[in-house]
Amino acid sequence: MGAFKYFLLSLALVSLFPDLSHAQLSVAFYDTTCPSVYDIVKSSVRSAINREKRIGAALLRMIFHDCFVVGCDAGLLLDDNLPSIDSEKKVIPNANSFRGFELIDKIKGTIDKSCAGPVVSCADILAIAARDSVVELGGPSWSVPLGRRDARTANRRVAETDLPSPFADLKDLIRNFSAKGFTAREMVALSGAHSIGMARCLIFRNHLYNGTNLEPLVASDRKSRCPSNGGDGNLSSIDPQSPNRFGNNYYQALVQRRGLFHSDQELFNGGSQDDLVTLYSKDSQTFYTDFANAMVKMGNMNPLTGNNGEIRKNCRKVN
Repeated sequence: MGAFKYFLLSLALVSLFPDLSHAQLSVAFYDTTCPSVYDIVKSSVRSAINREKRIGAALLRMIFHDCFVVGCDAGLLLDDNLPSIDSEKKVIPNANSFRGFELIDKIKGTIDKSCAGPVVSCADILAIAARDSVVELGGPSWSVPLGRRDARTANRRVAETDLPSPFADLKDLIRNFSAKGFTAREMVALSGAHSIGMARCLIFRNHLYNGTNLEPLVASDRKSRCPSNGGDGNLSSIDPQSPNRFGNNYYQALVQRRGLFHSDQELFNGGSQDDLVTLYSKDSQTFYTDFANAMVKMGNMNPLTGNNGEIRKNCRKVN
């Protein structure tokens, strides 16, 4: 197609679908309306992590569980405050296991005061906070383009079916991530988010007692905090080596058969991703590059832009 015809087609598409002209996320999106947004989120996340390291893992997990459900639209943050909203917070992977909602509320309030009103979306706040959490805990940085808008409803049904399971086999993980547009390599890289954070006994008990690819000494230590019956809420570090430092230590643990979840150890269990796990365990820079690229890709998953969605005044409820 000639350049002039392409130009006319572009004008026609914008005329028919005006939201296309706003669909591109940009790091400069709030340069005029809220130039301090990046600094406010960074300062807030840093202060929160200095008070409690675990909050960084919670914020990173939040962006995963938001974006994997129809897209990065802050649907995860909505409470059951309308009959039409069935909160994603209630699904099994999220129920009684998420922290950090109050911090997002605080960041939102600070931004709105600084920028004279609700101009920054909750979805954008989640995206920046996830990146800043990784950086504060020693991991890589990446560019976070902005311009997402917030959903007007939650999607509990999709959350129940689409979120990756800690009980999944490798083939199921690859299929789950592929359905969202990720390669197997990107899936393994994103799994490195488990280098930080903790998990409840309920989630890893079956792997701990019935798994066949566990290092005995680490398994014995974990059993002391996660009995075969009871203690469902007892916590254990996902990575036993350095749970508050983001790095390739997660992959080193997998090579040593110390994965906490069945889904973790499946990445290194005689399957197709063993070589990649070994590479990441030895080469932190390659892991960092792949993780950062995959996070940018995740942040671009089906964002609401233009006239779609809204900019919430309160991240927990629609306007």
